[in-house]
Amino acid sequence: MRRILLVVNVLIAIAVIAAGVAFYWIFWRALPQTSGTIETRVTQPVEVDRDGLGVPHIRAKNLEDALFVQGFATAEDRMWQMDTLRRLATGELSEIIGVATLENDRELRSLRLRRIAEVIYARLSPQDKAAFAAYSRGVNAYIESHQGRYGIEFRLLGYDPKPWSAVDSIAIGLNMFRTLTNDWRLKTLKENMLHGGEPDKVNYLFPTRVSSMFSPGGDTHPGSNAWAVSGKHTANGKPLLSNDMHIDFSLPGVWYLTHLAAPGLNVEGVALPGVPGIVGGHNDRIAWGMTNLGFDVQELYLEKMDPRTGRYLFAGRIEQARQEREFIYIKGRQPEERQTWVTRHGPVISLAGNRALALRWTAEDASIFHNVFLDINRARNWDEFQKALSEFGGPAQNFVYADVDGNIGYHAAGKLPVRHNHQGDVPVDGSTGENEWDGYIPFDSLPHAFNPPSGYIVTANQNPFPEDFPYRVNGTFAAPYRSRQILDMLTATGNKVRPEDGLRIEKDVYSGFSHFLAQQLVAAYEKRNATNPLFTDAVAMLKTWDGQMDMDHAEPFIVTMAFQYLRKAAAERAAPGSGGAYDPQISAAVVEKLLRERPAGWFGDYNELLLRCFADGMEEGQRLQGPDPKHWKWGKYMFVDMKQPVAGQIPYFGKYFNIGPLPLSGSQTTVKQTTRKLLPSERMNFSVGSWDESLWNLPVGQASNIASSHYSDQWDAFYNGRSFPMQFGKLQPKSTVTFVPAK
Repeated sequence: MRRILLVVNVLIAIAVIAAGVAFYWIFWRALPQTSGTIETRVTQPVEVDRDGLGVPHIRAKNLEDALFVQGFATAEDRMWQMDTLRRLATGELSEIIGVATLENDRELRSLRLRRIAEVIYARLSPQDKAAFAAYSRGVNAYIESHQGRYGIEFRLLGYDPKPWSAVDSIAIGLNMFRTLTNDWRLKTLKENMLHGGEPDKVNYLFPTRVSSMFSPGGDTHPGSNAWAVSGKHTANGKPLLSNDMHIDFSLPGVWYLTHLAAPGLNVEGVALPGVPGIVGGHNDRIAWGMTNLGFDVQELYLEKMDPRTGRYLFAGRIEQARQEREFIYIKGRQPEERQTWVTRHGPVISLAGNRALALRWTAEDASIFHNVFLDINRARNWDEFQKALSEFGGPAQNFVYADVDGNIGYHAAGKLPVRHNHQGDVPVDGSTGENEWDGYIPFDSLPHAFNPPSGYIVTANQNPFPEDFPYRVNGTFAAPYRSRQILDMLTATGNKVRPEDGLRIEKDVYSGFSHFLAQQLVAAYEKRNATNPLFTDAVAMLKTWDGQMDMDHAEPFIVTMAFQYLRKAAAERAAPGSGGAYDPQISAAVVEKLLRERPAGWFGDYNELLLRCFADGMEEGQRLQGPDPKHWKWGKYMFVDMKQPVAGQIPYFGKYFNIGPLPLSGSQTTVKQTTRKLLPSERMNFSVGSWDESLWNLPVGQASNIASSHYSDQWDAFYNGRSFPMQFGKLQPKSTVTFVPAK
């Protein structure tokens, strides 16, 4: 028996040692070096302090060294994310994943982002090329010095990262451009509904997106919030600026917190892994944030094309499309050869018979691309900030501004096409030559404001264009639910707004739309003297509900179930058979407008419609959460489930890499905008001039390595609505490493 116990103990000890060795070899060796010195290709010593959140505070003696170390430090924490972002952008994921990502690669190859990036790079100014080159050298220095210890994802998938290039960085930026401006699917949806439906009603579902009062439009893009408050409304008499950008969540998250300091540069904020500079943040003089503008910068042209020869008709003459051939490499399979026809308007993304849809997109115009964020990072005042914005090509954004002199401002920025002969919300005839763009809207004509008398600037993707705007406006603007709620909460705070109030607003979950719909359901029930026991408890709850989309309450779930059937009923009435396809965020604003106006010709009795959709929603709720609505919870329906895309799939152990499933409060129409795919991607609340009183945090953490203490150290605070001080002038480093020139 003693011998058996000895053998068992030895085996256990061997297993523990083996596990420890494996953990060290796979995880620990891949952690960043945070102390001592790193000999590499900098020209002068660069000091990197990491604070308690793992944020690198990079201090260099010249800009190129600062960007070099930014590339190196970001790669230390996010190399696999950077590699997958460039592969996603250029349609090369299947080379490492296999057939699971083949459809995605096909679509991205059709968009030609790598080819566009190559053309953009060739046209860059020497200064922009130098910045991208410095960042790329830093990433490559990391790749060269870490062979065999890149991280678990590379080991599990069995490959090493290729060298980094400026084209990779540009492609990642273009993929963000795609994420924020992908309108062409909405155009095809509307066109399909028009073919099978009543034009007046279909147009009602896709309103003329011009009114700044109603601010309609389908927020199919991720939403965001940003606002600035002048010193007359703040506790310390200095401006405040808040920004939380809402993007599909991921592990690790979209942004990487970074502080860059060099002569003429002292900037801190969120960076996009793989791209040099800071996208949103502050320097020692100004702060800025942004939300997606949503202006339509894509056009679908219906080309009359011979699919065999690529010849197509334009303005009464035959033109020849260019054919581009390439291979998609697929793990475990033979490569797939692809060919793409490219007309004068852009790549053909759909071809059926002689009907080709070609996509024109501002991102394909290499002449509009400038790396303006480094200029924004160094701007000292409103004039320099505007000058940088005037060169911004896109994706078009609402930029909010504040500075230490007490000024606040707003300017829409990006190259927005001028359309004279069409609205742009459906595919247009490409053969006539009459539907061409006429350049871009002048920067000075775009909506802007400086020190408005109210002392408030609020943007939450709502339509900023006035009704008398001299150019055609089309886009995917959000209904004003979030912007109204933000302004209401700011004004209710009085003249003592603090950064903590910004955080409180960012996590607000009141839905004006859902509250309105709840009242409509109750009113319809009472007007009809309905006695259906299915409604009794639900109506009693809705009558006293305050509109808070709280995870532990039943009312948000009840209203959402009814809304889904209302949205479907409206779409089916406009275009039979389209109810399941019509699902942009525009539908909330459209349903509210429909119920307020109750136009003739849609439904004979709107109260009957409400009760029918109420009943259908309740029956579905019972199927999902049981017979008693008093026991229903919104958080059982609205939840977050973040999967680490590679390590999270490991049997038994993968769950330790993942976050969730966990219930969520909020909805698409709350300031804290949530869906099962989307969350705030960061929260920043700047105390302008008193920078160390500012607050910020990411959803998860800085690192992608589970062995790092910064893998998910921000999640608990993010989930529960807390934040962290933004260290700027009063740095409290937890570690220091110095990059020195290689001997």
